[in-house]
Amino acid sequence: MALAKSITILSDPIRRNVLLLAICQAISNSGTSMLAAVAALVGYSLVDDKSFATLPLAFQWTATMATTIPAAQLMRRFGRRAGLSLGAIIFMTGGALGFWAIWIANLYVFIAASVCIGSAMSFVHYYRFAAADSAPEDFKSKAISLVLAGGVVAAVMGGELAKSTVDWFDPLLYAGCYATIILLGLAVLVILQGVRIPTLTPEQRRSSGRPLLTIARQPVFMVAVAASALSYAAMIMIMTATPLAMQACGFEFHDTATVIQWHVLAMYLPSFFTGSLIARFGVLRIIAIGGVLVSASLATNLSGIEFLNFWGGLVLMGLGWNFMFVGGSTLLTEAYTVEERAKVQGINDFIVFSTTAAAAFGSGALQGEFGWSAVNAGAIPAMCIALLAVAWMALRRRAAPAA
Repeated sequence: MALAKSITILSDPIRRNVLLLAICQAISNSGTSMLAAVAALVGYSLVDDKSFATLPLAFQWTATMATTIPAAQLMRRFGRRAGLSLGAIIFMTGGALGFWAIWIANLYVFIAASVCIGSAMSFVHYYRFAAADSAPEDFKSKAISLVLAGGVVAAVMGGELAKSTVDWFDPLLYAGCYATIILLGLAVLVILQGVRIPTLTPEQRRSSGRPLLTIARQPVFMVAVAASALSYAAMIMIMTATPLAMQACGFEFHDTATVIQWHVLAMYLPSFFTGSLIARFGVLRIIAIGGVLVSASLATNLSGIEFLNFWGGLVLMGLGWNFMFVGGSTLLTEAYTVEERAKVQGINDFIVFSTTAAAAFGSGALQGEFGWSAVNAGAIPAMCIALLAVAWMALRRRAAPAA
């Protein structure tokens, strides 16, 4: 029975794409969740002013932001598979540079490695849209959600990889983690060759649709971007500072890796049913619930510095991020036509990762100068804005039939 079901999935091009992209998402996110536990600590070991410990991570997210639009246009011109394959190669390059940086204890090479990994992740973030490209309307939210569900494997695999590879090249702590990135990137490159997504027709490539400003003025676009960008910014602020905060509170690396592992699990486990929840209850309700969960995370973090506070706060953050990010990505698909998707997806992710880069820069500064409480307090305005945006659009939709 299971074999027959597997054959059916592989014979359906849409479901096969979702499956392969979910596997690539799992492998790629295993690498990034592993690095989430170690990158700030590597940065801490390479800088004199410890408030700059998250500087390499900030450059990583800046590179993700800077690459989003070029990546979208490249895939528009050459197709999803070619673009995503390039991303895997850049990912491997980042792993090699990271290993070298630790070997020679050089901050600038480590920043270059972080830039490569950040650039590669801008391609990875298009997996969700690649799955939605060929899916029918009633399957788009599920396609996006199921691809992101690949991160469930990353939650388990990433944490275990961090723990098992951290001292591979002892005394070069963390070098094994970056060597592993090379192997993960190679696996993704091979699997991507099985993805088949139709390219744009010559007519669709010639037409770019409506002006971007016209598209951006739509309430659906504004709320979609706000949900994705602000949830990601809040999540990165907290996740980036967590290893440093836990180290300052006397926790061992194993404890930090466990917290990050559970956080990543909470980020992606709901993806098995988030698409169905959106179909049943509506995308705005799911985004709003996500905002409430993120707010609960911040309250948990502010209530104490015990292990359970870090663990519970990061789990709630992961759950809230999932609802808001999947919801925002689904809502965005209502804002564009086929010929407009490259530029709209590109500007969406550019905005998302601009706020994320700013959050990564701010996180390290707040943690270094004012501490863990300031980091959490700094994320509160983002959730207030996101929830107000959702309420505004809900009121507009409710009033629309009477207009």
